[in-house]
Amino acid sequence: MNIGILLALASAVAYGASDFIGGVGSRRYSSWQVVLVGQGAGAIVMLVAGLTLPGSPIALDFAWALLAGVGSATGSIFLYRGLARGRMGLVAPISAVGAAVLPVLAGAAFGERPGWLVWIGMLVALPGIWLVSRTTTSDRPTDAPGALVDGILAGLGFGVLFIALAQISDGAGLLPLAANQLIGALLTILTAAGLKQAWRPSLGVLGWGSASGVLGALGTFAFMVATGVTSLGITGVLASLYPAVTVLLAAGFLKERVAIGQRAGIGICTVAVAAMALG
Repeated sequence: MNIGILLALASAVAYGASDFIGGVGSRRYSSWQVVLVGQGAGAIVMLVAGLTLPGSPIALDFAWALLAGVGSATGSIFLYRGLARGRMGLVAPISAVGAAVLPVLAGAAFGERPGWLVWIGMLVALPGIWLVSRTTTSDRPTDAPGALVDGILAGLGFGVLFIALAQISDGAGLLPLAANQLIGALLTILTAAGLKQAWRPSLGVLGWGSASGVLGALGTFAFMVATGVTSLGITGVLASLYPAVTVLLAAGFLKERVAIGQRAGIGICTVAVAAMALG
């Protein structure tokens, strides 16, 4: 298994753990507060690291980082709005699959030509991601069309995040990632203020948001490095396995039940990862 696949899986683990901590924190505080603190904490970590280990970013790297920030904020905003509609079982899997498919299509457009076993692994992973993302909680029967749109837009946002991160040059260092986090924080404030949502962080939210944000930033860093040593399509699919990590952490720490469909999804994803690794 090459280092790119390991880094992509590490990205999924970091993103999944970030979502788990952020989700638990959002049960106690406003999700907007958790997201904002997380993005701010991630920006600080990346800024300090970028100043300590400077790279050689060019203007285009920051442009891609800003686009990544827009994608990240858009994905998070529509994902949370969809969850607020009470259609988690619809929004989460659509967003996860969308985040996986868009990088595959972009990679093919950029000239990537993975082997046939890799293509099989990527295609097999999609239904696995769908299954593992689904929740056992009954959804409210209202506003399904709106939730469907939220899921699609969230997936597009996360897909844009993954594609833009892959375009940042290898020698850019970490300062572009700090810019990515900062633009995400700014868009979160503007959107929350426009929707009249509580976004000003309270003292209690700092721990939850910071832990979630630092893990998310590490996931972003691992993803960006992974795209330098393996294809965007593979990295995007593997990073989109993050819901499996969230489900497993919830089962281990919160004793939440893992549904049969989710177990099947985890098994399918495991087979898909093995196929991509062998390819």
